[in-house]
Formats: sequence, C-alpha cells, structure tokens
Amino acid sequence: MDLALLEGTLAELGEPSYRSDQVWAWLARGAVDYAAMSDLPASLRAQLEQRVPLSTLRLEHDAHAHDGTVKVLLRTADGHAVETVSMRYRDGRRSLCLSSQSGCPLTCSFCATGRMRFARNLTRDEILDQALHFRRLQRVDHAVFMGMGEPMMNLDAVLGACELLPALGITNRRTAISTVGWIPGIERLTASGLSVRLALSLHAPEDSLRSALMAVNERYPLADVLEACRAHHAATRRTVFIEYVMLAGVNDRYEQALELARLLSPREAFKVNLIPYNPTDSTYEGSTREAIAAFRGALEGKGVRVTVRLTRGREIAAACGQLAAAAA
Repeated sequence: MDLALLEGTLAELGEPSYRSDQVWAWLARGAVDYAAMSDLPASLRAQLEQRVPLSTLRLEHDAHAHDGTVKVLLRTADGHAVETVSMRYRDGRRSLCLSSQSGCPLTCSFCATGRMRFARNLTRDEILDQALHFRRLQRVDHAVFMGMGEPMMNLDAVLGACELLPALGITNRRTAISTVGWIPGIERLTASGLSVRLALSLHAPEDSLRSALMAVNERYPLADVLEACRAHHAATRRTVFIEYVMLAGVNDRYEQALELARLLSPREAFKVNLIPYNPTDSTYEGSTREAIAAFRGALEGKGVRVTVRLTRGREIAAACGQLAAAAA
C-alpha cells in the first residue's frame, strides 16, 4: 500500500491520525480488503476502497513448485516487473525472498537477473507489498533480500521496509540483506543499528576470478569488501554469511577452498553457505555433489563453519540466481 497516499487521504477526509495505524495493523495481519477492517467506520472503508488501492503491485502470474515454493510475478503501477518468492521448510519456517529493484544494474555472469534490463529501484511500499501479498495467504516469519536487484544500491527503501516488517511477524533478527560487496551500503547498514543479518555474495577466493564472475569486484575488490564485513561483525557481533555458488571447474577446486578458508578470518565473523548452481541460460554448469562435499570438507578442516544450501523452487525458476521475470 502507498502509505503516504493513505495518510494524505485520511487527512483530506478529516480523519484522526490514528486511522492510518489501524489500517496498517489490519494489513500486517493479512487483511484481504477494507471490509475486514471492522474498527473503521463503514463509510470510511467505502471511501478508502475507492481512493487507496490495497497494494502498489498487481499480480500477473504465480507458479507453484512441488516443495511448496511459490514464485509470483508482480507489476508496478508504471509497468515494471518484480518477482518474489515464498519458501516453506520442514521445520515450520515461512521465508520470503524479496526484491529491491526491478532488474539489476550489476551483471554477475551466472545470474539471470543480471541479464535482465534494469528498470528502477523499488519504493519502500513496493517492497512491503511483496511481503504483504504472501502475508494475506499465510503466516510469514523470515525474509531475505536476495531477489531481484542489489539491495545496498537501494538501501533507504530496504531499511524502511525492514523497520515495518516486524509487524508482519518478520523480525530484524530473522531478516538478511545480501550484497555483491557494495561497500558504501555495507557501511551504512553497519551504522544503522538494525540487527538484520548481512550476507556477502563472494563466489571466488581471488580477485581475477571474482572480477570475471562479478564486474563489481573491479570497483570494490575482495580485501576491501572483507574488511567492511569484519567491521560490520565487530560493530554488531552478528555473523556475516558468505554466499558461494558452486560452478564446475571454475571455483570448486580443493585449492580454492583452502584459499577461501585463508581469507575468512577471524573464523567467528563468517559462516559459508555453499550454493548448488541453479541452471540459467549461462555457459556454467553446477559442481557435482562429490565436488561440493570435498569443498565443504576442506573448509571444515580449516575450522570454517559451512553449510550447503537446500535448493528450493528450481523447477519454477525460483531458486537462487534464477529470477528474471521470464513471464514479463
């Protein structure tokens, strides 16, 4: 919902300021229409129905995977495509993968979103409306900004959404913001004081390979990015997650695992998530299970905390790196 439009409309109608809080509380609990907002006068509900749309986004398409993952293609009022994903886990978690931009201005070679035309940053309310779409369908309790776009390039809107997500049941401590290593954003996140998690998309243990995979490394090289992450950990005492997509014959050798382990000090500052590569139309192939296991073993042998990410929604192109608004 356009919360500024809501507040302006209520003021124009001569309503008390607390009415906007009442409407927001209903939205955060998953209200599907104004009719459900029983503590608002019926005449006001009718006015709002006509003048303030319940969402800034329009649902265009949804897709459902066998594992319970749901991907939706949404459209902004000015016609730009946004994809967002809901993931269900056996332990009861209901996690959302939120987008911060329509498309992405960065061109990571293994990511489908990077090959999509960049349109614009999303507003705080457009980010919230992704979460509210799923809140109307189910309980939600976790969120990751790992959808379309680079969140650190739209940090005001992302942090604005993070301040309101707890009303939906998604606390800051259950929210993660992923970055390719946009240092000004990392530093601003550290200074914000919000207890959201930081995740760094690393994907290579040395600069030349990382620059080939991720052009942003030319601007913000590995040593500088990792130093910003260490400063974040020192200030917040929160673990920084290292995202590492496993590409066969590219970044999955035993020697590369040892080099990655060397970079990640102090050990308590970092935890590595190894990500099986999800097919896009790039030239890469995913590492075998055996290669991933060996890479994990090498890291653990050096005292690095590491997990292998459970892939969700691959069959509907909803997994990590696959969002590209294909139905747009």
